[in-house]
Amino acid sequence: MKRYFIPLLSACLLGLNLSAEGIDFHDHIGLQLWSLRAQFPRSPAAAMDLVNSYGITEIETAGTAGLSVSEFSKLLGEHKLAPIGAHIGYEQFARNLKRVISDMKSLGVTYVTIPVVAHPHSKFLTAKQAHEDAANLNKWGAALKAEGLQLGVHTHGFEFTPLPESNNETGMDILMRETNPNLVVYEMDVFWVYAGGGNPVELLNKYPDRWLMLHIKDFRQGADRADGVPAHTKAGDDVAVGTGVFDWKKILSAAKQDNVKFYFIEDETVDPLKNIPLSVGYLRALKL
Repeated sequence: MKRYFIPLLSACLLGLNLSAEGIDFHDHIGLQLWSLRAQFPRSPAAAMDLVNSYGITEIETAGTAGLSVSEFSKLLGEHKLAPIGAHIGYEQFARNLKRVISDMKSLGVTYVTIPVVAHPHSKFLTAKQAHEDAANLNKWGAALKAEGLQLGVHTHGFEFTPLPESNNETGMDILMRETNPNLVVYEMDVFWVYAGGGNPVELLNKYPDRWLMLHIKDFRQGADRADGVPAHTKAGDDVAVGTGVFDWKKILSAAKQDNVKFYFIEDETVDPLKNIPLSVGYLRALKL
């Protein structure tokens, strides 16, 4: 399968080393700005100062904190933060695709990632919905590609329930099979894959060249898995990277083998200001 790469000009402008081989995750430890969800509404500039203090330059956005897209983009530039991608809701694509494209081009991102595909609220992804989602993803992915953008899909746990009506394959199996790899890439949220009953390493191996990004977060020792229902996890189940259940050497080695390019910490712990630096420190010290 072909991998849809960042356009060469964009990569050069961002100073990224994205050769097909030898990607070192240490060079691409970024932050999903949702991690600072309490700080951005108060002061986007102060929140970006925090990102700078972590020594992070590659970021993924989650909204613009009440600012216009152009204002937010200008502030990112002033803080020397490279907006690799953005999370944009499924319903926004369905409602106004042209606006999504216009905003994302103004923001200066390359990857536009849907954080949650359409599904019954707090239910697993059915085969019927997965087929419908795949058709929409291909349509939207083609529209984005024509404008120099790339569509991504973020995993959220409910895609990994075996479906009896589809020979026990999962919703994720259907999405992977029915989406065009040149139009749709995937962002693996390691926490939600595991919470939903999946295995991050097995999925990286099962679908090589489909995963472009990782959301890095850890799952508390002894916490109950959500079995595909996000509402079933509890506050405190997300912990600092390196303190939970995951074998990060195995996961990151598999990601490197699969040529995953970007590694965004997404902190949904109860104390991000304490735990983001712990996660960054752990990852920077980790040797594969």
